[in-house]
This record gives sequence, C-alpha cells and structure tokens, in this order.
Amino acid sequence: MMFRVDRDVLAEAVAWTARSLPARPSVPVLAGMRLEVTENGQLKLSGFDYEVSAEVTLELQTGEAGVVLVSGRLLAEITRALPAQPVDFVVEGAKAVVTCGSARFTLLTMPVEDYPSLPTMPPAAGRVGSDVFASAVGQVAVAAGKDDTLPMLTGVRVEIEGDTVTLAATDRYRLAVRELKWQPGQPDFSAIAMIPGRTLADTAKALGGTGAEVEIAMSSAGGTGEGMIGFSSAGRRTTTRLLDPEFPKYRSLLPTEFSARAELPTAAFVEAVKRVALVAERNTPVRLAFRGDEVVLEAGSGDEAQAVEVLPVEFEGDDINIAFNHQFLLEGLGAIDSDVARLQMTTSTKPAILTGGKPSDDGGVPDYRYLIMPIRLSS
Repeated sequence: MMFRVDRDVLAEAVAWTARSLPARPSVPVLAGMRLEVTENGQLKLSGFDYEVSAEVTLELQTGEAGVVLVSGRLLAEITRALPAQPVDFVVEGAKAVVTCGSARFTLLTMPVEDYPSLPTMPPAAGRVGSDVFASAVGQVAVAAGKDDTLPMLTGVRVEIEGDTVTLAATDRYRLAVRELKWQPGQPDFSAIAMIPGRTLADTAKALGGTGAEVEIAMSSAGGTGEGMIGFSSAGRRTTTRLLDPEFPKYRSLLPTEFSARAELPTAAFVEAVKRVALVAERNTPVRLAFRGDEVVLEAGSGDEAQAVEVLPVEFEGDDINIAFNHQFLLEGLGAIDSDVARLQMTTSTKPAILTGGKPSDDGGVPDYRYLIMPIRLSS
C-alpha cells in the first residue's frame, strides 16, 4: 500500500479523524487509525471506539490499494509537524514510512484484522446548513449536564417533526431549547433521539466549517437503525450511539407569563457580570436588583470582598431582586447570539428566561430560549 497526498489535506483529515479516538482505549487496537487506499483511488481514514466512529474520504492522484492500521494520535502529531510539501506514505512489511521533504518517520503497524468494522450509517433523513447546525448545537449543548451518573441529563434531545427540529438540554439548573428548520427527506418524517452532548458538540463544531450542508442519518420512529445517528458533510462522516430517550418533560417548565422584562446590551452585561463575579466564590450568586431604568449588580457580602456595578436597562414590570449562578448566566449570555439580551422574570424564586434581541413583530416564541433557575436569596 502507498499513496501521495498534499500535506495540509492529510493533516486536516488525520486531525479530524483522530478527535474521536479514545484517550484511554479499552484495548490497544482502538488507539489505531485505519488507512485504506481503495481500488478507485480514494484514501479513507477511520477511527472507532464502539461508541463513536469517524471517517474521512480523500481523492488521491497517486495510490496503490491496501489497508494499514497505525497509532492515530502519533500520526496526527507527525502530520501536523510536517513541512508544507507532498507527503508519501508507504507500507513496508510491518512498518509504515512517512516521508515529506527531508523528514522521514517510521511507524509500527497494528493488526488490521483485530480492528472493529465501522457501523453502517442509518438511513439518510434530511439536510441542514452546517453553520446553522453548529450554531444551534452550540447554543443548546452548553446546558447539558456533565455528571455521568445521570446519563439522561448529559445528552441533547433531538425532536424532529416534519421540517422542524427542536434541540433541548438541561442539567437541572438551566434548560436550553432551540428550534430550527431543516430539509427532511420525507415531509412527514418524525423522530426523537438523545445524543451524548459532548459528542454532538464536537461533531457540530468539526462539521460547521465545511460550508456545505450536513446530512443527518437516523431512523424514524420504529424504523431500522435505531440506537444510532450519523452525520456527514464534505467527505466526512461520523456516527454515535444514542442514549436512552428518557428526558424531563421540559416544555411544561418554560414559563409563558412574566411580571418583569429587562433588555440590556449583551456585551456590557457580560463585562459587568464578569467584573462583579471576581469577588464571588464558586457557588455564591451574583445578585441583580432591577429598579426603573437601571439594574444594580452585586456580589459578596459581610466580611467578604464585595463588588457593585450599575447598568442602564430598558425595564418593564414590577421591581425585582433576583440572583443567579454567575457562570450559568455568562454561558447563557454567550449562547444567545444577539447584541441585546432580554431577561424575562416572574418572581425571585421562579425560573427566568433569557433570549436574544427584541421580541418578534408577530409576538411569536423566539427560536432560542435559555431558562435559568435563580438562587434563593437569604432574607
């Protein structure tokens, strides 16, 4: 087996494939990256750890068919460090030789026959723009839980009904919901899936820069290929196993009536929260007091360091004192993707909704909502 390919093309493909390789593989062979030159002159690079698979297909000008398995992370480090010249990859017995300019590396190969076969992609279900997909996933995945002992809270719930996709995630302290339009293969397509949050976020980010559409492959309710979802774009494909679909009935948690609404410039709000939070301990809140046309931000109390800052605000409703975990508030402000932050509140102990921008002219529900639970203030 041998092939020649441009260094930048190879380095990018190897890096993308290596991102799915396990840091601590259960068996050594899973640390490998499979390289295959096909009879029709394509190079396929793939990785699989029984949970997530990744594969990139490249067109070659020169190649001799064959298959080899080498250390994926080592190959990624090597290709990233090579000079900007064509790369020659040749298998010689039990070794693979990588040559680029005056640089030459020899890698030990691993037994290809011990490597698991990549899973078959589920049926193609529809398409969505890669940038829209990456943005939507990023907005929602920020609220997914990090505690693996509660697996249903570590995922992003995907609900598809016709041309509408709804993404939702929660860690019990905040909830993020995003709706977007896509192009389903069948107009009446319907499905629900729970995707591991970290995996989905990594996948969306990796496919977001392709400038192409992302094809989503999954089964409809009761269809074949259940338990897995696939994404492909611009010669790249990845699959992941799904989590148990159990998830809180989140729609009932989203309030629809509010007693107060505040609108602030997002950038100024973020900077003020960051400054005030400098004196806040990890689990102590930032307090917000909305009065008329200003909001007072405070943190710290008693014998501790204290901080106070006042911001102008467009405010309607009853005066309110409310407090939030500053990190959760900052992550929500970073996710709304708007110059204006809109915070809707009911009381100091009930969930608040953070959205971006002014309300739509038709009064409809915003496509992104970030619910955040307040921290009860001591009296």
